[in-house]
Amino acid sequence: FSDPFINRRRANDFIQAGMRPGVISQERIRERSKMPQERQREICEDYYPCELYAFHHGYAAAYRHYFGTRRTK
Repeated sequence: FSDPFINRRRANDFIQAGMRPGVISQERIRERSKMPQERQREICEDYYPCELYAFHHGYAAAYRHYFGTRRTK
């Protein structure tokens, strides 16, 4: 019978030391460059009427409704 829990000192042994810095830098790059949908959702979440509209119709439709192409003369 083996113990199902990992020893606290060996918990991170499966992570290779040489791989960590590259993975961390890739994660930082991903955090800086967001997808347009993610930016639109954040903008919509900051505007309460847009967020309410999004609960019923989805964030894409809500963003288009409140912040879509505006026709100005």
